Amino acid sequence: MALPDTMAAAVLTGHGGLDKLDYRTDVPVPHPQRGEVLIEVAASAINNTDINTRIGWYSKTVASGTDAGGAAGFTGIAASDATWSGQALTLPRIQGADVCGRIAAVGEGVSAGRIGERVLVRNMVRTYVDYRPFECWTLGSECDGGFAQFTVAPARETHAVDCDWSDAALAAVPCAYSTAENMLHRAGVGAGRVLVTGASGGVGLAAVQLAERRGASVAAVCSPAKADQVLAHGADHTLDRGADLVGALGRGSVDAVIDIVGGPQTARLLELLRPGGSYAVAGAIDGPNVEIDLRTVYLNDLRLLGCTFQDDDVFANLIDYIERGEIHPLVSKTYPLADIARAQQDFLSKKNAGKLVLIPPPPASRNSAAPDEQEAAE
Repeated sequence: MALPDTMAAAVLTGHGGLDKLDYRTDVPVPHPQRGEVLIEVAASAINNTDINTRIGWYSKTVASGTDAGGAAGFTGIAASDATWSGQALTLPRIQGADVCGRIAAVGEGVSAGRIGERVLVRNMVRTYVDYRPFECWTLGSECDGGFAQFTVAPARETHAVDCDWSDAALAAVPCAYSTAENMLHRAGVGAGRVLVTGASGGVGLAAVQLAERRGASVAAVCSPAKADQVLAHGADHTLDRGADLVGALGRGSVDAVIDIVGGPQTARLLELLRPGGSYAVAGAIDGPNVEIDLRTVYLNDLRLLGCTFQDDDVFANLIDYIERGEIHPLVSKTYPLADIARAQQDFLSKKNAGKLVLIPPPPASRNSAAPDEQEAAE
């Protein structure tokens, strides 16, 4: 396929509301540099980090949960620290931490034999920071991501994947599942008892499945309306959001807490942990500022684990799980890329379990092919 000069993309023009998302069809197609590949994007899922970055929620000037500014953004944020890395965002930016697609071209030093591979890209990219410990870029934040027809990525962090899944299902994996797997990996989860908060969302549902895969008994916190779906994906039982978790489960009854919600319940989550237990956190959609009793932490020898940076084997393991059929993402709905604002509104409503996925249109050169050429390509 001849590559077009321009492409469709959802471009973030600044921190703020949904009006900062500009769907354009005249964005230059990027060119892969040395060690990079050009990927024709087939699908890209929506994640909390997309919302958080758009609205500037990562800024320390924001004390509320994501929902408070999810549609309209926040006023008075400090743009200098409004990204997860604490560095100012370079604008305009194409977001999208999840990239599923096929390699369309390669840069210098990359074998042309990779062209045509169906791939997933590791969303926490280490190549651009020379693989320094605890440093990485996120696709769609420090570099352009998957909300476009094409994107570039480091070849060594672009993984070929062999499965019969749909593009939308594959796109549901990179950010959500790597975040969940990383939390379980850090917490050393095995055949113990695990509590997962926000269990019906992308990361939460991934954590339920991946914890069950490790042999854990999983208690999952979710709304009653989504309980059946969470149970179907590996939870042993569910608890309603807002329930008295300590009263329901008992103090010291859990080996690990996998928390992506944060907010006022955090102190009670720590009370659930047995002596020596682990609290792993990778999100705070219910609020970033919490109050805990440090006596609960040190008298019970608890481990508090912030989980962003990922060891190299985390993403590689996910590819193995996919190819062995050990995980099964839930995609609730797909949208044309042009409908990104509506998709993010639906994401914020939390009416859907699992993932919402954006599908870019076919590239212009494919659209302009003669009918018989299109049929042959299909």
